[in-house]
Amino acid sequence: MAPAIPAAMERPHFIGIGGAGMSGIAKILAQRGAKVAGSDAKESATAEALRALGVTVHIGHAAAHLADDATAVVVSSAIRADNPELARAAELGIPVVHRSDALAALMRSRSTIAVAGTHGKTTTTSMLAVALTELGLDPSYAIGGDLAGPGTNARHGEGEIFVAEADESDRSFQKYDPNVAIVLNVELDHHANYASMDEIYESFEAFVAKIPAGGTLVVGEHAGARELAARVGGRDDLEITRVGEGEDSDVRILSITPKGMTSEVTVSLWGGDAITFTVSVPGRHYAHNAAAALAAGVHMGIDPAELARSLTAYTGVGRRLQLKGEAAGVQVIDSYAHHPTEMTADLEAMRGAAGAARLLVVFQPHLFSRTQELGKEMGDALALADASVVLDIYPAREDPIPGITSELIISAARAAGADVTAVHDKETVPEVVAGMAKPGDLVLTMGAGDVTDLGPRILAHLSK
Repeated sequence: MAPAIPAAMERPHFIGIGGAGMSGIAKILAQRGAKVAGSDAKESATAEALRALGVTVHIGHAAAHLADDATAVVVSSAIRADNPELARAAELGIPVVHRSDALAALMRSRSTIAVAGTHGKTTTTSMLAVALTELGLDPSYAIGGDLAGPGTNARHGEGEIFVAEADESDRSFQKYDPNVAIVLNVELDHHANYASMDEIYESFEAFVAKIPAGGTLVVGEHAGARELAARVGGRDDLEITRVGEGEDSDVRILSITPKGMTSEVTVSLWGGDAITFTVSVPGRHYAHNAAAALAAGVHMGIDPAELARSLTAYTGVGRRLQLKGEAAGVQVIDSYAHHPTEMTADLEAMRGAAGAARLLVVFQPHLFSRTQELGKEMGDALALADASVVLDIYPAREDPIPGITSELIISAARAAGADVTAVHDKETVPEVVAGMAKPGDLVLTMGAGDVTDLGPRILAHLSK
């Protein structure tokens, strides 16, 4: 039986309902019996999936899309103040709810695991969702990407556990009070919202402060995560579990053995017997994500050996080293990486998977502010590829910054010895890449914008 729908969410209207975070909350509310409606800028597979659940989805933004009897308007931080539906909500006196508050309300009836960190949140949350489902625990989950298996980013389950991705970008993760929190890493990002590492740490400390007495914080081996653990270590009512390859780790990764597009991982929990399992995506960072998921599940009372076996069922999540297909002997893979650390991790993973073959990258920078702060580091990361195509910056929610273009990345990449081609017309990329690729090559489309759309088109050109 579905739990009660949170107060004022019986007839919610979502502005930007097609977004990863927004659509997940809408799906769970619809599955719990709410009458859900919303709008999005364009048609998408997500819009169709929502309609299949009985959700009303309008295309485009207009005041008339907001029903007079809506009980709440749900927004994300990306919705601008001049949105016509937002203005109409003010006229009608309909309360406006941030998506983080809506998600927090959905989680309160469950034992929760919240997954945070600058990188790896979606993958780790997905690993837990798949593994707990495989064990028959029927979890609820809200993820920032589509699972390869169930093909969805969110679900209402009848079980007691709710797994959620906790987004630090706008500080909204401070709304949650999880029983178990995972912090994989802490780095400076989201430069429009954070001016320094001190602000980042303060934000993560506020997130950890919401863990109730008797709860658990699982931290990765990243220096920022360990620093966070040190900063909050004075709480006697908080258990801290460290995950990593070092001797100071409570859940210690003993070995990571690459096997093509998978890895075999062996871990020891609190000095006990070793457990070996398979992670069905390549790369050391994904092995660390799986170990963190294992630690969190154990703190939920799940048998570690059974959970490790069930993690093998995870086969990936959309845009996280997702194989899009193969044509003319060339594999095309999609990556969401857009921060230099993520880029380096995925490129190193694919470098290992490629073996003697060439690795070609199509990179689309994401956000002017991120490029301004980290353009050099992005260029350095691209030096790991045999050749790269770099597109113009995907602006997302930002306005242009004078003088900030993808040329910052291109210059840095060339200075690091990379072979880089600048392409300003995205429509020509499939033809350019098809002309570069040879049988046996791996092509990686990379970035958080609409570069993902190019994978099928590159395959089509290769097929010719």
